[in-house]
Amino acid sequence: MDRTTPLDADEPPATFLGHPKGLLFLAFTEAWERFSFYGMRALLVLYLADELLTAGHIENVAGMGAYRALVESIFGPLSTVALASQTFGLYAGLVYFTPLFGGLLADRVLGAKRTVMLGIALMTAGHFAMAFEPLVLLALALLILGSGCLKGNIAAQVGQLYPPDAEGIRSRGFTLFTLGINVGAVLGPLVCGWLAQEYGWHVGFGTAGIFMLGAAIVYFTGLRHYGADRPRGKDREVAPAMTPNQRRLLALVLLVMLASVLQSLVFDQMFNIGMIWIDQRVSLDSFLGPIPVPWFSSVEPGAEILLIPVLFWLWQRQAARGSEPDDLRKIGIGATLQALGALVLVFGEMAAGGGKVGLVFPLVAMVVTAISFLYQWPTLLAFVSRRAPAPVQSLMMAAVYLTAFFSGTGSGIVGTQYETLGPTAFWSLHVALSGAGAVFFLLLGPALGRAMSRLETPTTP
Repeated sequence: MDRTTPLDADEPPATFLGHPKGLLFLAFTEAWERFSFYGMRALLVLYLADELLTAGHIENVAGMGAYRALVESIFGPLSTVALASQTFGLYAGLVYFTPLFGGLLADRVLGAKRTVMLGIALMTAGHFAMAFEPLVLLALALLILGSGCLKGNIAAQVGQLYPPDAEGIRSRGFTLFTLGINVGAVLGPLVCGWLAQEYGWHVGFGTAGIFMLGAAIVYFTGLRHYGADRPRGKDREVAPAMTPNQRRLLALVLLVMLASVLQSLVFDQMFNIGMIWIDQRVSLDSFLGPIPVPWFSSVEPGAEILLIPVLFWLWQRQAARGSEPDDLRKIGIGATLQALGALVLVFGEMAAGGGKVGLVFPLVAMVVTAISFLYQWPTLLAFVSRRAPAPVQSLMMAAVYLTAFFSGTGSGIVGTQYETLGPTAFWSLHVALSGAGAVFFLLLGPALGRAMSRLETPTTP
């Protein structure tokens, strides 16, 4: 949209790139928060495997004995690397499970603003607690709860800035909001990873806490620019009951969400065992000196920032020719690309012949993973928002994040087999997992799409 073009009369006044001023504060809040989140996440599995879970450190962590006993009662005895992968997987999954409860807390008790404030406070405390070895399990719990309060509710506040019928500018507003996420995801691992390498793990974690304070300052500064909270509790409208066709449609939507977990698991593994694999198997020497392993976590979101305009251009060209893939085919293409990303790591192992793997292999794999993500995750969100039956649409949008819960925890479970299988077989398994998702969507997607369209067509009485 041209910046000089006025919005419709019923749209909010344009004060920031043609958008409500609240978007500026929410986007910057998200950028600071994602900086701290991804900076900490890039360090976590390496810190667990290389230091915290080793002799001389693991004994100092409050509650570790009970936690390890609980995890091993479910998954059996775990090595240091396996326990690190399992712990990372549980954390990566639970931060996408708790937003369901954060949404309920906002809807029924506190409202979105107070719930986001609570989330910022919990996450700030969690990031600072990560700097102290005895408090790591408590820190992870605080971060999981804080993310649950913040994640869905701050995105909901972006939507509340726009009238219901302002769909075009609303979608562009979310694109700008997403840009804040990617900027934080790029810079967080770079800064925290370098500080951790130069000055120690706890300096890296403490820096994430400082940037979380930045998120708090920005959010509180912009409070007056956010929309009013939605009605809570008994004041909310009661959704009508679903029709039989809507229940069938919901079942198909759930099937699509479940199938998407396969490629999402491989995506999550790139930042779980993928970081350990890079640390152990990749030659990190460069003309800049040794590359900090957490920096590889910045490659994927950085590639997304660069590739979004390219994909938009490609899809617009395809749309003009009537050949743009539909939602399910895009997800299938994403699954195919994610399988190729894992295959690059297999080729790296084969080319290394037992020696160190070249830098180019993880870099290419991360770029391919970025393209896969852009085909899959935003498309899945758009698919659910379009296809989910109206009576449960809000619930289903929250439930999309449950796929990230299952893929995150699944990556931890599968990651426990890394040492048993060895790198080549391990990454080959992930080629097969994402490849199975690709087969599902590319072969069955057209039939599923037609079935959903039939169920959405009103029947003539």
